[in-house]
Amino acid sequence: MVKIRLKRMGQKKAPFYRVVVADERSPRDGRFIEEIGTYDPNQEPSVFNINEEAAKKWIANGAKPTDTVNKLLKIAGIL
Repeated sequence: MVKIRLKRMGQKKAPFYRVVVADERSPRDGRFIEEIGTYDPNQEPSVFNINEEAAKKWIANGAKPTDTVNKLLKIAGIL
């Protein structure tokens, strides 16, 4: 199954995430199919940007977002 999830980047204690589409069997920071956005929780307020067209395309094709990505998509107005 394909999932839309976060890939952790950045230094220790300073996380930065990329929103990626990946096979659920691949590791968290491993292979992915496509990068569709970013999320930076370190800034106040948190900053994120997601490619709306790509996210809608993947959801229409059956990709399931994780809980955190689901919240981000709702805030962005995509879901």
